Parts: sequence; structure tokens; C-alpha cells
Amino acid sequence: MTINTLLFDLDGTLIDTNELIIQSFLHTLEPDIPGVYTRETVLPFIGPPLVDSFSRIDASRAEEWVRTYRDFNHQQHDALVKEYPGVKTGIKTLHKQGYKLAVVTTKIRETAQMGLELMGLSPYFDVIVALDDVKHAKPHPEPLLEALRQLDSKPEEAIMVGDNSHDVLAGKAAGTKTVAVGWALKGAEHLRTFAPDYIPATMEELVEIVNRL
Repeated sequence: MTINTLLFDLDGTLIDTNELIIQSFLHTLEPDIPGVYTRETVLPFIGPPLVDSFSRIDASRAEEWVRTYRDFNHQQHDALVKEYPGVKTGIKTLHKQGYKLAVVTTKIRETAQMGLELMGLSPYFDVIVALDDVKHAKPHPEPLLEALRQLDSKPEEAIMVGDNSHDVLAGKAAGTKTVAVGWALKGAEHLRTFAPDYIPATMEELVEIVNRL
């Protein structure tokens, strides 16, 4: 069946929020657990919902830390979020070609919209499914299936594109094809262990892959 639908993760896939996320985790954890976490050791926290990441450290403080994280994250958002080369051009091309596009993210909707608007990507996405829209976050298939429902698409017509194991596993669970982007912070070799269908090195290569399917 022909691919007509693309589901994109946001952070680390469409927009470069890596520095913002790292600084947000360090700002949150350093005052309470000084000297323990570094730029490298917070990397495993990127991808899952915030409450899950913080609960792995101390479940009793997770909600408090989520609030601290989001306050700092929103304050520093526009200064630290960057554009990935070629992503906006690629999204514009896919939109012009008639593909149905959605964002499926573990961020809350407010923060997701901030990033899309900052990078000028909002006009190209018909649907956003955020953390506050579902009961189960990725890697559960619910967010992807909700996006497909809103787009009136079937899993076999869709690709899930992301930078994290959660994206690949959610795509497999939902029955879509899966793409792990080669520009992911955790690296293509790490993502290859989750057996995505494709690992394009650039957005241009991703567009070429989609057009072949």
C-alpha cells in the first residue's frame, strides 16, 4: 500500500532542542542532587515523558521536578532551540507533495506548539498529538493511532519518524513503517539496535525514501 502519511516526533527530529533539554535537566537536578548528573548522564532521560524520567530518580519528587523543569524550559526555549539543516525545506516539500503530516510527541501541547511556531513549522502539520492528549505515551501505540485516526489514515499507509527508541518501538506496535533519523543525538548505531526500517542521514535523504515508497 502506498505511503501517504508521516508521523514525526518533535524533539531531536524536527527541531534541535538538545541543548535546551540538557540544560533543563541539569538546572532541575543540580540544586537537589549536586555533582551527580552531567551532560552525558542525563541523555537517557531524553525521550520518555518527564515524569517517567524523574520518577526513575525519586518518584516522590517527580512532580515537583517536572514543574521546575518546565518553568526553566519555557523561559529559555527561544534562546536555546535551534533549527536542523534542511528540515524545514523537507517538510515544506512533503506538504506540497500532498502527504498528511502529524506531530506525535511526549511533550505537552503548549511546549510542542512553542517549538513548531519558533521554527515556522506550524502551517505544515494537520495534527498534533501531545502528552496531554493521550493516556499512554510512546512507546505505547496510542499516540500514533490517535494521530492516524484524526488524519483518517491506516497504519500500513504511514511512517513514524523519530530520533529515539520510543519512536521506533511505538511505530512497530502501531503497525507503521519506522524511520530513525541519522542526526539523532544518541547516534545511528544506537538506534540501529531497535531495527527501524530506514535510517536516513539527512532530511533530503528522508524525502527521497518517502517518495520511493
